[in-house]
Amino acid sequence: MIKLGIIGTNWITQQFVEAAQATKQYQLTTVYSRHQDTATQFAEKNGATATFDDLNAFFSSDQFNTVYIASPNSLHFEQAKQAIAHHKNLIVEKPAFMNQKQMAEIQRLLDQNPDVMYFEAARNIHTPNFHAIAKQLGELKTVSGAEFTYSKYSSRYDKVLAGEVPNVFSPKFGGGALQDLGVYTVYDAVTLFGMPEEVAYFPQLIRTGVDGKGTAVLSYPEYTVTLNFSKISNSHMTSEIYGLKDLIEIDDGGEIQHVNYVDADGQRHVLGEDDGTNPMIPEAQDFARVINDPENPQNQKDYAYWRQLSVYVNKILFNLRQDAHIFFVGEGEKVIGDQRD
Repeated sequence: MIKLGIIGTNWITQQFVEAAQATKQYQLTTVYSRHQDTATQFAEKNGATATFDDLNAFFSSDQFNTVYIASPNSLHFEQAKQAIAHHKNLIVEKPAFMNQKQMAEIQRLLDQNPDVMYFEAARNIHTPNFHAIAKQLGELKTVSGAEFTYSKYSSRYDKVLAGEVPNVFSPKFGGGALQDLGVYTVYDAVTLFGMPEEVAYFPQLIRTGVDGKGTAVLSYPEYTVTLNFSKISNSHMTSEIYGLKDLIEIDDGGEIQHVNYVDADGQRHVLGEDDGTNPMIPEAQDFARVINDPENPQNQKDYAYWRQLSVYVNKILFNLRQDAHIFFVGEGEKVIGDQRD
């Protein structure tokens, strides 16, 4: 049984805890929040026995061996370093880290501490529907491009319109559409098509200084992949992967609840549908499988692949921001190298 500690008590943490418990592979034991009352309430609701409002004391606890980090984006890096220093496996909510320097440092620390495992919680690529997409993609005779859309109006944007700066729209905390919903679409592209040769980002900036929505273009040798995402508007636009006369049709690039193959005659063939369960269960199952049996050759292969994907996605996100001149507090880096490195 994986002893789980959590940082953050928001809705996504609740969803992950419920998913983890549904797998019967995890036991939530420990909760950290900046506010003791919040930690206590979350712990009582979910069966945890230990609570902390001091991060150093939290990581020093021997009551958990794996931590799920769902704090604001800009805090992930330092908290991940603490986790590794205390030999805790870490599951970091996407986007794991802000830039390539942070990612490189985490990779260095992981190499120095091989007993620690790191996972980025990009739930979409672990779902059965995503695997169905990948399988059908392999059967297309020709791939001529793709478009992935994931747009959901954020209730926090109401606060922006009222003059506030919530964390998800703050450059101090690494906010914006690309760093949230956009991450799912980047994972879609990189997992299915690999690293692009070039990237470009066309954002719609809001008054807080981050992107409320945007369009990213990833260039591959024979086609382009377009990513559309927004936290300030809704969209029901279908995501698609294009063959020649056929295509793969996806409801959106994030939830991936309905997937069809549309053949050359226009006939739809169902590849996958929403089963109504918690969408984070597949990733929780995958992470538990690897943590519980790290010597299994297939688990080692999967772990190495997910870790490399995380590095690639981090690089693309960073270079997209650089292309659009979107900088977070304390940043001033330049684009680093060819996308395919």
